[in-house]
Amino acid sequence: MSEVFAENILQGQVAFLTGGGTGITGGITRAFAEHGARVAIVSRNPENLIPMKQYVEENGGECLTIAADVRVYDGVKDAIDQTADKFGKIDILVNGAAGNFLCAADQLSANGFGTVVDIDTKGTFNTCRAAFEELKKSQGQILNISATLHYLATPMQIHVSAAKAGVDAITRNLSAEWGRYGIRVNGIAPGPIEDTEGMKRLVPDAVKEMIKKKIPIGRFGKIEDIENAALFLCSDAASYINGVTLVVDGGNWLMGTSLA
Repeated sequence: MSEVFAENILQGQVAFLTGGGTGITGGITRAFAEHGARVAIVSRNPENLIPMKQYVEENGGECLTIAADVRVYDGVKDAIDQTADKFGKIDILVNGAAGNFLCAADQLSANGFGTVVDIDTKGTFNTCRAAFEELKKSQGQILNISATLHYLATPMQIHVSAAKAGVDAITRNLSAEWGRYGIRVNGIAPGPIEDTEGMKRLVPDAVKEMIKKKIPIGRFGKIEDIENAALFLCSDAASYINGVTLVVDGGNWLMGTSLA
């Protein structure tokens, strides 16, 4: 990752990240650790956390791994408590746990729809609520990872679109309610990010080319682009930014495409 920010920009901070072992949130974990934060990462699958823990510790950082399902409040609360016990506080909460698959609305089961909403929307609320007292103590902040799918309409993604619209609503509402406690709540809505499992697994090559042609700056995003946005929003440089979901997509959503 290029050194856009000072190495110590998050020095002394403690970050708790759901889905922090892989993908976009894994990139944010790496970036936070490289810039001075101690990190706690959570996943339903403990094996997803091991490589990230090794990376962070081999590079001189501290990383706590916890197996928990964000759909289960008590498990999330226990993970928050473990983190506070280990590091003494929590300054930054990143909600990155997510579920996704392609399915037409007329083929989608109620269980399939509900599962994604439970992970993305309910999971985001559960984690925010469980972390509230710790964030209140530290006057910390929340960063919710959203998407641009629901800004127009995205075929085969009604479940994810509904879930991420809910995440955006959580960002706005909590920013208004919890700002009085010194807690900032923001989000990032990534567009098409080339080096993610979702792009590799869910988007056919022909569709990728069609999307790319509609991105004004002429390229797909990279996880590094989201890392930089997260570092900015979670740094003191953004201390007066609250209730914003920052779109990081090269201007793609403005072009009317519903495929990203």
